[in-house]
Amino acid sequence: MSELPATIGTAAGARRPGTWWSDCPVPRSRREAHFGDRVVHCFTPRARSFHDLFSAAVATHGEREALVCGEERYSWRALDERVARVAGGLAERGIAPGDRVALFVGNRAEFVVALFATQRLGAIAVPIGIREPRAGLGWILAHCGARALFHDAALADRVPDAGELERLALRISCDGAVGSSEPFVALEAAAPLREAAPRGEEDPAVLLYTSGTTGRPKGAVLTHLNIVHSVVHFVAGMRLAEEDRSLLAVPASHVTGLIANIASLAGCGGTLVIMPSFKAADFLALAARERITHSLMVPAMYNLALLQPDFADHDLSAWRIGGYGGAPMPVATIDALAERLPNLVLMNAYGATETCSPTTMMPAGLTREHADSVGVALPCARIAVVDDEGRELAAGEVGELWIAGPMVVRGYWEDEAATAREFTAGWWHSGDLGSVDSEGFVRVFDRKKDMLNRGGYKIFSVEVENQIVAMPGVVEAAVVGRPCPVLGERVHAFVCTDDPALEAEAVRAWCAGRLADYKVPETVTLTREPLPRNPNGKLLKRLLREAIAAQCAAQ
Repeated sequence: MSELPATIGTAAGARRPGTWWSDCPVPRSRREAHFGDRVVHCFTPRARSFHDLFSAAVATHGEREALVCGEERYSWRALDERVARVAGGLAERGIAPGDRVALFVGNRAEFVVALFATQRLGAIAVPIGIREPRAGLGWILAHCGARALFHDAALADRVPDAGELERLALRISCDGAVGSSEPFVALEAAAPLREAAPRGEEDPAVLLYTSGTTGRPKGAVLTHLNIVHSVVHFVAGMRLAEEDRSLLAVPASHVTGLIANIASLAGCGGTLVIMPSFKAADFLALAARERITHSLMVPAMYNLALLQPDFADHDLSAWRIGGYGGAPMPVATIDALAERLPNLVLMNAYGATETCSPTTMMPAGLTREHADSVGVALPCARIAVVDDEGRELAAGEVGELWIAGPMVVRGYWEDEAATAREFTAGWWHSGDLGSVDSEGFVRVFDRKKDMLNRGGYKIFSVEVENQIVAMPGVVEAAVVGRPCPVLGERVHAFVCTDDPALEAEAVRAWCAGRLADYKVPETVTLTREPLPRNPNGKLLKRLLREAIAAQCAAQ
């Protein structure tokens, strides 16, 4: 698979790539050589950088509302003025093109300003989730060689001391001077920097450190080419326009918040409405007050919103696009949303940090009919299903999903071994087991490492989880293997519930009526607490496996 012939990544008999999107307002595409050995389909014409998306929004939509965060409201022109002054302040303090600027900042206006100021300088933004502990933050800052760090004042105790990191020359607190950090407002006293530094399409724009569920996190290098193509995919696939108002309810530091919300709203010139953190009751009130039209969240967040007793009291009639990803949407949730919000179109989008967010998307109107699918490949994306030897499989067969396209990152920062291990001629090895059917619909069954083997029977944990989360009273579920000296693994379910009367045997009985007997959980752990997640919100099954293994060892 060292080349990209016309049929690669298109399951036998499937629609040709992009034909599901033939009525989308996307530019034409052509093959181009990028990143050395890659030949990928690229849009033309297109913006040449992440900053160009922002500057085009300012030029075209200057007086329209760009950003809402609490009591703060900015037009695109007013936002541009803040960006120019912060960029000028950074330049005065010696930050130059190519320098890494870390954003250890929560969901707030300063995150967006600092992000685009970094792009104007030609520097590289390094967003870091605010749940990152001190040791992890220090490791990331050292690994990427960060020259500057923006942080919330409340996070100052996790910021490395002045003598700990030689390269970290500048610390900026978003809430006023704290310790050795100068206040954000001091940067804004500088002369504005109007002109953006020249950057090439293949130059890094953002470093996003992957979740690091095992070992150290890896810094995925998002280039300007990657980001621009992902934005076109989101804007065209979801038909976003200047009238759209997107609610940022996931972390801005995660690829979803960064690309699906912030970058894509710059791409269409719409309005970004920021929530500091997701709380279902606050989400409904804010969505109604700001006449939100667009969101992109995980299914559990939609479920939590539906569980609010005052759901029907909020006018959500403007909400037209409900994007989701990270997990399947239970059919019961799809139906409940359709009943309560008939104008809301749910659209699954599948991707990863390494694909700069979207690889597939569900065409509008097909979510209920294809509830078990993550959609079809987006116009410039290519998906191949391969076996353990890297050989492409036929339509419907299950294997690892490999992904190629202009949105796939060039590799990992300062980690040649990981790049060589996880990329083949530009195809990223996702680690997901899935299939592509004859119509091009992609299904993701499990992570390769999450598939259970019960006495030779292969069990996709996501299939069992889908059945459990469809049960009344269940908020979320995770299925892992319980060590067994005879069968190797038995099925164990961790279930978060808001129903104090729910019993483990009821969960087993529910599954027994819907699954083959060997897939039914033999043991169940019920909890009222949310299941463990990393700073980016990804479920940490490793911790659950360790918990059940320790429990077995103690018996």
